[in-house]
Amino acid sequence: MANLSFAGLLGGGWRDLAFEHFREGITVHWLLKGGPVEPSVAVLKYQPGAGVPRHRHVGLETIVVLEGTQSDENGDYAAGCVILNPVGTEHSVWTENGCVVLIQWDLPVIILGEGQ
Repeated sequence: MANLSFAGLLGGGWRDLAFEHFREGITVHWLLKGGPVEPSVAVLKYQPGAGVPRHRHVGLETIVVLEGTQSDENGDYAAGCVILNPVGTEHSVWTENGCVVLIQWDLPVIILGEGQ
């Protein structure tokens, strides 16, 4: 299997990708869609006010904020920030004005609740 390359993604090339529904207020473009025990990599586009309820990480999650600001209980992360959520950590995620992130999950998260 050859490596996968996505030219210009960090410089705004994500705008040319086709997105599909992920969850309410969030669309996704899968760069690599894994399975229940395989890593996944995607670009997530959050509409203003969208979020993900509290969840637990059972694998490392790596996020690069491409545009806008993503927030969680630990702070606000503007474009250019890299966020690492190690195994065992829990948080909810939201955005006030919308954001776009490049995200990699080692394993799917466990959703704990529907509130922020």
